[in-house]
Amino acid sequence: MILLVILIPVLAGAAVFLVPFKRRSYMEIFLEAAVIINSILVWYLLMHRSESIFTLANFTGNLSISFKVDGLGMIFAGLVSALWPFATLYAFEYMAREEHERMFFMFYTMTYGVALGISLAANLLTMYFFYELLTLVTVPLVMHTLTREAILASRKYLYYSLGGAAFAFIGLIFVIIYGAATEFVLGGTLDLSKVGERGNVLLLVYVIAFMGFGVKAAVCPFNSWLPQAGVAPTPVTALLHAVAVVKSGAFAIIRLTYYSFGTEFLRGTWAQYVVMVIVMFTIVYGCSRAVKETHLKRRLAYSTVSNLSYILFGVAIMTPGGMVGALCHLVFHAVMKISAFFCAGAIMHQADRHYVHELDGLGWRMPAVFGVFTVSALALMGFPGLAGFVSKWYLASAAVESGNSLAYGGIACLLASALLTAIYMLTVVVRGFFPAGEAGSKELGQVRDPNWKMLLPLFVFTGFIVLFGLYSGPVVKFFADVAAGIY
Repeated sequence: MILLVILIPVLAGAAVFLVPFKRRSYMEIFLEAAVIINSILVWYLLMHRSESIFTLANFTGNLSISFKVDGLGMIFAGLVSALWPFATLYAFEYMAREEHERMFFMFYTMTYGVALGISLAANLLTMYFFYELLTLVTVPLVMHTLTREAILASRKYLYYSLGGAAFAFIGLIFVIIYGAATEFVLGGTLDLSKVGERGNVLLLVYVIAFMGFGVKAAVCPFNSWLPQAGVAPTPVTALLHAVAVVKSGAFAIIRLTYYSFGTEFLRGTWAQYVVMVIVMFTIVYGCSRAVKETHLKRRLAYSTVSNLSYILFGVAIMTPGGMVGALCHLVFHAVMKISAFFCAGAIMHQADRHYVHELDGLGWRMPAVFGVFTVSALALMGFPGLAGFVSKWYLASAAVESGNSLAYGGIACLLASALLTAIYMLTVVVRGFFPAGEAGSKELGQVRDPNWKMLLPLFVFTGFIVLFGLYSGPVVKFFADVAAGIY
């Protein structure tokens, strides 16, 4: 069934492009049904998981394309499969006015299957294979509008991603050569008897591979592709910035750190301090750029740059508690940020407003969208009772418990980030509901909230933000079990 859940979205995407649907509504029904059915199959697979490994192809030696459902894979696969049906529903309304719609939905749906391939990979080679495929299927989405800006953004995304993959490939080779096993194992697979006196070389390789996978996770100085990719349609940028692409980078780094090199080998070394300093800088840098940015989607993109390094900060702590904090923010940020991006997309779709200074008074014309955006803003700030507070709490707790003096500086970065987040997110809310000038001008006369295809996903995401904020115990316990190796 593992192969089936990966193939269904790929085949469904190809069918959208090849089958001549007589009506657009038929295409929508087909796509939504395929995505929902696949998500149901994914959750059935996760709930009835097997410890066995499914091998699709064997290569030289012990290299293979293999799949397995383990605890970490369950988290990412569950996240992707839960969000994709709502994202697809939202995309139907958003793309109604766009050209090349069939081409868009072909690659959009295929991305679902490729992301599941990354989630369910049993070894570093398989994850790397689907990681490269993810770049290939998302480049056409970035360049969808075929404007000069879109083409330049897609080129930059492609060059950065291929360059990052080349660095990650170095890590893949060294893990294979110095590893005792090829499959992911919590605690790492390095054979220290093979490493011998080459410890510093392996540490350097880890930093190189961290930065390689970190390209998709928008780590400084390789983050500039992400704001530029905001020229793509909002359903694409929401998945780029919240779920599939950037989270695959963070997910790969978790695999690299906890399941390939191992924290026992890395913790306390210069490599740990190097990556921790990089992600701490990225946290503050992303927030600072978001405050300065006036374009709404690019502002949210810089926010993503910062928040992704929250996850990587948890990884860099290199303790079970750090892993729990990282997993919390990986999931909770996905829900918060996809909600915020979908609100931005609804504003652009309904009012054709793209800049923060253009939003004055718009909250009274689109109360549902701005209400959801307000919840997302408060959650990203870390407001108690919402999901963002929970993940930040566990990250800060892990930093304190680690006893790492540099990690204490990370707490200061989290606090500074919370303040800057309040500035750049609440500015949008205040302008929407409390404009400095006259509200309700004639040009806003016909503006209103979008239809149910856009609003339903927003309300569902808001519900999850509140639910995770008030009742996160079972989810956090599962993350703790994953970090402890129970799953």
